[in-house]
Parts: sequence; C-alpha cells; structure tokens
Amino acid sequence: MTVTLITGANKGIGFETARQLVELGHTVYLGARDPDLGQKAAAEIGAHFVRLDVTDDASVRAALATVDAAEGRLDVLVNNAGILGAGPIDGPTALQVFDTNAVGVVRVTEAALPLLRRATDPRVVTVSSSLGSFWAVTNPDRPEYGLPLALYAASKSAATMLTVQYAKAHPDITFTALEPGATATDMTAAFGIGRSPVDSARTVVQLATAGAGGPSGTLRDEHGVLNW
Repeated sequence: MTVTLITGANKGIGFETARQLVELGHTVYLGARDPDLGQKAAAEIGAHFVRLDVTDDASVRAALATVDAAEGRLDVLVNNAGILGAGPIDGPTALQVFDTNAVGVVRVTEAALPLLRRATDPRVVTVSSSLGSFWAVTNPDRPEYGLPLALYAASKSAATMLTVQYAKAHPDITFTALEPGATATDMTAAFGIGRSPVDSARTVVQLATAGAGGPSGTLRDEHGVLNW
C-alpha cells in the first residue's frame, strides 16, 4: 500500500488530495498545524493525522518520526502547505511567507529523504504556482500578469527552483512542482476566483500516482510542462 504524507491538508487542495488518495487506497498521513482541525479532517476521510507545522523543525521531525515508526518508509510526499501573504509588504511578512512556502519545503523534504529512499518509486510533489514563473508574470496574455502578489510569487519561484535542484541532487527520486490551477479556497477568497479544490486536487493526485519514470525537476500544470 502506498504511504503518502501531505502537508497543510486539513482544508482546501490538501484535504481534497488526501480524500482522493484515500479512495485510491493510499495510506495517507494528513499533516496540519492545528490538532483539532487536523484530527477532524483525518477522521472524516479515513486518513491518519500528524501534527506538522512546516515552520517548526521539531514539529517536522516528530511528524516524520511518526510515519517512520508506523510504516518504515514514505512513497509520496506532497508539499502543499502555503500562505498568500497579501497586503502591505514588510520584513516580518516576507519572512513568514518564505518560511512557509519555501523554507518549509526544505524542512519537510530533508526530513523525509531517508524514508523516501526506502520506497521503490519515491516521488515528491510540491504545490507551487505559475505566479512564480517569470514567463507567466511577464506575459500580458496570462492572468498572472495582473496579480500583484510579490511575496507569494517570489516564494513560489523559490519552491520551483528547489524542485529543480532536488531533482538534480537526488535522481533516484521524482520531484515535480505543480501549478494546480486557480482554486477557490480560504486563501483566494478575497479575489473571488477559482474552481473547486476537487478539480485542482486531481492534478496533484495524477502526479502522486504516476508510474515509475517520467520527467523530474519540472513545473507542470494539468496540461503538461510550463515555462518558468
């Protein structure tokens, strides 16, 4: 049975990804900062809850230790946790956004690597964004061109670059950065845009369940590889 850990999974795309993977037979560890919300979400879909705050090293280590003790390996890691950081730009906000969206990817991935290496076909899917694509945000024909989310965009550029570098450093593991599509979640509520998380999660699930091989170190959306 495939063992999967998803960060930031008590709501939105993360929760829907967890639900769909449970339905496909995965053993899913649903990571969330809030124990009450996380336990409730996990119980609703038949997943296992682990408290996991991607901005806290001890929390990350403890979550991966829980998976290790129970399963002895990790087949799929989905780096989903993220924050928008909209509004006035200042140093503390920038630190918070990058700590969650980029440094959090490093914390969780580094802690997960020993478990991933014990899997037959390990893969890491990082929910990034086309807002982190230089090609997209400088293209007037793209919707990203008109979205002024500097910290989010920059942190997602970092998340995509981390994906590329991890793929080069660990060729035995498939690393993919994903643009899931504009999605109606708590994070995007102020913009009034996006489709259901059910639809966006399908692309995450597709990458999480892909067969062995395939390109590593790319930014993709549901249609294929994206320029960035």
